[in-house]
Amino acid sequence: MEGTTASTHRFNPDPRPEPEPAAAVLDARGLRCPLPVIRLAALVRDRPELTTVVVLATDPAAAHDVPAWCRMRGHTFVGTRAEPGGGQAHEVRLSRGPATRHP
Repeated sequence: MEGTTASTHRFNPDPRPEPEPAAAVLDARGLRCPLPVIRLAALVRDRPELTTVVVLATDPAAAHDVPAWCRMRGHTFVGTRAEPGGGQAHEVRLSRGPATRHP
């Protein structure tokens, strides 16, 4: 049609919001406690540009361990959602304050 322009809005069929550019997904499915949190801590240490991490886990202990790790390190635990096919996704918003500088 004459006089119309194409929309720049992209349709996202996934109901979850698109991840932020400085986001990462840590696949810890199949790992048992304490490995999901150990891998999370290593990822955060090695990737200082990250602002958000989603931890995929099948170990039920991760539902307690990830929020506890966030409290101890001064990060924000955003929440947990069930994943299709089993397991859960635990979302963490990272804070780069002094609490995150511990080894």
